Amino acid sequence: MSSLLTPLVTSAGLIGGFQTARATKNRPLGGAVLAAAGAAAFVLWKRDAGTGTAAALTGLYLAAFGASHPLAKKMGAWPAVYTVAAGTAVASLVFGRRRA
Repeated sequence: MSSLLTPLVTSAGLIGGFQTARATKNRPLGGAVLAAAGAAAFVLWKRDAGTGTAAALTGLYLAAFGASHPLAKKMGAWPAVYTVAAGTAVASLVFGRRRA
């Protein structure tokens, strides 16, 4: 079950952060949602896969957020957010699993 929690947290952070910023017109509040989910994901990844993997996946999460902006210009805001959320979820499933 733990391996499914982190992809949900990262997806909620990216999608929820964007929706929060959009609905409230308060970008820092959306950033707070993004940051809280990223911090929670880091803790889970660290527990399950170790500090190095957690740092790498957190970097990917932040890079996905950054990549969503230019991607939105090409495909639209929501499709871009869904695309990067899916990418981070897949990476989390593949690399963020509990060590054997």
